[in-house]
Amino acid sequence: MAETGRNLTLLTDLYELTMMQGYFNDNNDDIVVFDAFYRENPCGNGYAIAAGLEQVVDYIKNLRFTYEDVEYLRSLNLFTEDFLKFLSSYHFSGSIYAIPEGTVVFPREPLVKVVAPIMEAQLLEAALLNIINHQSLIATKAARVVHAAAGDGVMEFGLRRAQGPDAGLYGARAAVIAGCVGTSCVLTGENWGVPLKGTHAHSWVMSFPDEYTAFKKYSELYPEACLLLVDTYDTLHSGVPNAIKVFKEMRAAGKELKFYGIRLDSGDLTYLSKEARKMLDAEGFTDAVISGSSDLDEYLITSMKQEGCKITSWGVGTNLITSKDCPSFGGVYKLVAQKKKDEEEFTPKIKISENTAKITNPGNKTIFRFYDKSSGKIKADLIALVGEEFDENKDLVIYDPVDTWKKTTLEAGSFKIRELMVPVFENGICVYDCPEVMDIQKYCNSEKDTLWEETKRLVNPSKVYVDLSDKLYDIKTELLNKAKQNAVK
Repeated sequence: MAETGRNLTLLTDLYELTMMQGYFNDNNDDIVVFDAFYRENPCGNGYAIAAGLEQVVDYIKNLRFTYEDVEYLRSLNLFTEDFLKFLSSYHFSGSIYAIPEGTVVFPREPLVKVVAPIMEAQLLEAALLNIINHQSLIATKAARVVHAAAGDGVMEFGLRRAQGPDAGLYGARAAVIAGCVGTSCVLTGENWGVPLKGTHAHSWVMSFPDEYTAFKKYSELYPEACLLLVDTYDTLHSGVPNAIKVFKEMRAAGKELKFYGIRLDSGDLTYLSKEARKMLDAEGFTDAVISGSSDLDEYLITSMKQEGCKITSWGVGTNLITSKDCPSFGGVYKLVAQKKKDEEEFTPKIKISENTAKITNPGNKTIFRFYDKSSGKIKADLIALVGEEFDENKDLVIYDPVDTWKKTTLEAGSFKIRELMVPVFENGICVYDCPEVMDIQKYCNSEKDTLWEETKRLVNPSKVYVDLSDKLYDIKTELLNKAKQNAVK
């Protein structure tokens, strides 16, 4: 059962609260739209994996300022008594829309959209980004490692190298969502019902008089999951021969060898796995697993497989749980529309920057995904205004929103349309049932199957079109032109 009930209300930056007090003092109860999105795929990837929504839901459900919270804020001498009184009865009353966990996503698409009174929406920024940024980063990194393994099982082994308990706990959850077959983190297993994987440490072998005795005792304890770590002393001259001796004794005793084999954790894993495979096969243990660990990542796994490595089960820790080569996801939370409480229509808002990548897409938006009808692969995504509709039976021209000369035509009848965002909260009430993690993993695997192989390349992947609808593009252009005219004045 998932962990619930954790109050993270003060997991926020101070300026969220000081801005809230400013809105409160001005009696500003405007309804606003904030988008949480990212600008570049992490790790140079061709896509990202959305993750963390369940923790966002739990965070929102438990948003409340306790007596102790209010007393602490009072001690800062920054906030008025009227505002503190408001906080003491605070609850979220807005609406949230999001892309479900496990979905493949692309830059500039809103992963989460908050529609709420401005004070309520402002408060969510820091915690929401913390949750979505971390889990989406680790899920994306894990998807790369799983892709490199090319069908072999990948086990998440990163707890001891994660940046703190939460990073290990939720990072393991995200890794399983993205395709890891299990984790070593027992608390993740308990909280979300994901498979636990593990063998034993070198200390187990060293605690016995000799390696053979250590292996023998382990096989007696765990005959149905006997994976022996063979590199404590001498992999090929001691470890593998002692493991084979134990396997022979198990077979002679009539024990069924269901899941058994060896783990390599140091040295030249490619060479050692090839030699170990020969030794195991020569004794009739052709179905024995060879598992490998030792600072692995997607690049090393790819290289080892190209070299004919015989490892078929990969334990990946540090480089996965920390996303070592790309330690941040870069998600942001931006105001994109605003209206008075009694108004029907939102006024689009835009953030302008000399850095064109930081110019936001204005308005209350949603996302449509277009699939090739024959292959089921993603053709393009379209960010559009809420209420826009598109017809599968009409031609649709998709433009690159930056390099507009790049375009493709989706011919009528050749594509299918899916709207990605779903309601999560409506008027403060949760309307979304969070799936089980292993169900999210199945969904994520099917999502990855909708990507073209060129997009899944680890290096220089093919870009997926993410276009703006004509209406949204026109609004953005109008706001940019207006801002330019005002600057000239």
